[in-house]
Formats: sequence, C-alpha cells, structure tokens
Amino acid sequence: MSGGSLYSYWYFHLPNFVLAALMYTLLGRVLLGLIVQPDSSNYIWRFFCRITDPVVAAVGAVTPKDAAPVVVWLFGVVWLFWLRVLLLHAFLYFGALPRVT
Repeated sequence: MSGGSLYSYWYFHLPNFVLAALMYTLLGRVLLGLIVQPDSSNYIWRFFCRITDPVVAAVGAVTPKDAAPVVVWLFGVVWLFWLRVLLLHAFLYFGALPRVT
C-alpha cells in the first residue's frame, strides 16, 4: 500500500470510520452506563446517548423487548463490528481495495 492509499480509497475508509466511531461510542455508552444513572443530566452521557440512539433503536427493533438496555447496547457493538467485517469483505471481493502481498 502506498502512502496515498488513504485518499485513494476514501470510499472504504469513510464508512469504515463512521461505523468504528459508532461502535466505540456505543461501547463507551456501555461502560459509562455502569456508573451513570440512565436519567442523568451529565453532558457527556447525553452526548453518548444522542449519538448512539439510532443504533440502539435499530437493534432494539429486533431484540426481545424484555432484554436489559445494556444487552441491547452490547448487541449493537457486536452488530457494528460484524458490519465492518462485512464491509471489508465486500470491498475485497469486488476488488475495490488493494490486496496485501
């Protein structure tokens, strides 16, 4: 891979970065949820909730309703991880990324 590969393959790196940011923010919400009350007015907690609520809503739609919120959050982390793996596999399959030799 050359030094300009970040710019050359922006169409892969941009969605991968967004998915990674969501995944790690959701993991941060899990860890922060251990020490912060769910109705806290802490601005960091509200930021984590606001950013990850769309992912939690999507995962919550297919997760049993009686599952604890932390379980839904952890499933969200796992699903985002596998979505990133699927994205990488799809780009490699279609030859849109350079192969490491």
